[in-house]
Amino acid sequence: MKKVKPIVFWPPVVLLIGVVILNFIRYETFTSVVTSANDWIIQNFGWLFSLSAVVILGICIWIYFSPFGDVKIGGADAKPFFNTFEWFMITLCTTIAAGILFWAAAEPIYHITSPPASLGIEPNSHQAAVFAMSTVYLHWTIVPYALYTLPSLMFAFAFYNMRKPFSLSSMLYPLFGEKAIGKWGEIVDAICLYTLVAGMAASLGTGVLTLAGGLNYVFGVKSNKFIWAILIIAIVMAFVISASTGLMRGIRILSIINTRVFFVIMIFSFVFGPTRYILELGTESLGNFLTLFFQKSLFTGAASGDQWPKWWTIFYWANWLAWAPISAMFLGRIAYGRTIKEFIMVNLFAPAMFCGVWMTIYSGTSIYMQMNGFGLSNILTQKGPEGIIYAIFSNMPLSKIIIPFYLFIVFISYVTAADSNTTAMAAMSSTGISPENQEAGVTLKVFWGVIIGLVAWIMISFAGVDGIKMISNLGGFPALFLEILIAIGIIKVARNPKNYDFHIRDNGPNRM
Repeated sequence: MKKVKPIVFWPPVVLLIGVVILNFIRYETFTSVVTSANDWIIQNFGWLFSLSAVVILGICIWIYFSPFGDVKIGGADAKPFFNTFEWFMITLCTTIAAGILFWAAAEPIYHITSPPASLGIEPNSHQAAVFAMSTVYLHWTIVPYALYTLPSLMFAFAFYNMRKPFSLSSMLYPLFGEKAIGKWGEIVDAICLYTLVAGMAASLGTGVLTLAGGLNYVFGVKSNKFIWAILIIAIVMAFVISASTGLMRGIRILSIINTRVFFVIMIFSFVFGPTRYILELGTESLGNFLTLFFQKSLFTGAASGDQWPKWWTIFYWANWLAWAPISAMFLGRIAYGRTIKEFIMVNLFAPAMFCGVWMTIYSGTSIYMQMNGFGLSNILTQKGPEGIIYAIFSNMPLSKIIIPFYLFIVFISYVTAADSNTTAMAAMSSTGISPENQEAGVTLKVFWGVIIGLVAWIMISFAGVDGIKMISNLGGFPALFLEILIAIGIIKVARNPKNYDFHIRDNGPNRM
């Protein structure tokens, strides 16, 4: 703890404690302020969220095909930490957390029963089914991964090739030079650290509710504050222990287990689900997604006064952006020894394809059941979104086995993602981090793990996770402008990397 950066470390801690206290003392005031702030941001800057997301994807694709794509992170002699498939598994598991497990089955039910009013789509119609599936592709595949990939790439280049500090502000060096390093940079780090802790607590709360619902479904264990506390303690202990073992052991092992289990349950669900319907709807919806990509991505609802894009797509971009900066520090850190082209493939295209397949299977199954009288919309109303996936598994063979298996995935998925982010949070709030010494002290990792668990338990026990989710989304607003600046900076670097790369000397492109 002697190595903490005071400006980075203490403001997020104090703010989080203040949020919890305000929630207890004046819950209505807390909710009103946070909701109003979220509404104001999305109403006034929704267009910028949508436009920036598409532009950032375009920049990633441009970089992939540019000469900059051949530059190696860490220099020509850098050797990767992992083989390619291990690298992909770690990247995949540290970005999706339990999100696709929770929303893959539930989100399309919202869209099929309540499509945007301005589009004139009849609820529960075939057109609504295609809209629901193509919208899930928009929210969970290539666009959100571009929001992660761009800052991750810039951080990797700044940390390893430009030899800048382990700080978010290092990504702004191409624009502001030495002014980006120092106190102003630490303020940027503190803001992003606060939003990530809030986001991780919200994600943990969602995961715990999902696990508690599963325990109730399988074993009849009532979901209550005590059970939530036990689950949070188990999860926090697991990811703190994993984070404390270092990058090469804990997170690597967890990611390998996690990915293998993902593939097993995905193949099972594809084989025993409505396979033909999944393939047909997925193909039709993919065509709709690709044909209407720009229309769907840039849909703000302003002309018709439709609030749907603000409730869903723009809200999603804010949430993804809130996580992106600190996730970038971890994703950039593990990219050592890879070319930028390889980086974009493993961080953008490969996980987007995986999530697309996953969503096709589970969203397709969910839509099929809703369209064929299984009443998933009633389950959504009565039991919440966490009840949808259990209803789906209940209609498959071996449900008594597959549901506990699913619970195991939820547990491991959150632990894996939390491991990576806890490692990044500890490193960012600590001094002495460099390419040669990348691990922060165990005490800091334990501290952040405990804070995340405590905030998550308090919020779901006394207020639900909605408030803290909105706090997390508020972080998407400053992260939006940070990402815009990073985008400008990386274009500047990509056009002439020799001006910035510590490893490139006068002997030309072969040193890239």
